[in-house]
Amino acid sequence: MRRLWTPAWIARHVAMVVLVVGFLGLGWWQISRAAAGNSLSWGYAVEWPIFAGFVVYVWWREVKLARRREAEADAPPAGPAVEPTPAVTTGSRPAVRRPVRVSRVPATGEVAEDTDLAAYNHYLSWLNANPGARPGDYPG
Repeated sequence: MRRLWTPAWIARHVAMVVLVVGFLGLGWWQISRAAAGNSLSWGYAVEWPIFAGFVVYVWWREVKLARRREAEADAPPAGPAVEPTPAVTTGSRPAVRRPVRVSRVPATGEVAEDTDLAAYNHYLSWLNANPGARPGDYPG
């Protein structure tokens, strides 16, 4: 729980409270406008509390995630007889693994020349040699 009282987390808590109070205040303001005859404000009067609920949901999710990380960090390290980690953890996030490097072995034997590729490469080299030319000026 100590990690939830760092300066960054205090700023998050304050931001959550300010946003929820602000969104609920805007919802109340829209209700008063709707009661005065502005029928469009009924929709906004419903939206603002939903926004406040979303802020509370995101804040609660981040708190749970931080507490889970803290519990994992406080857990004793695993011994050497532990099985390798599976591709997917028990949570909802997949485990991140190092990329596998594959060495490329050059192909052996004769490679047949692709005439279309050679013609296209000749066209590109001509365009590079003639920077002001248009593709229709190509003599080939």
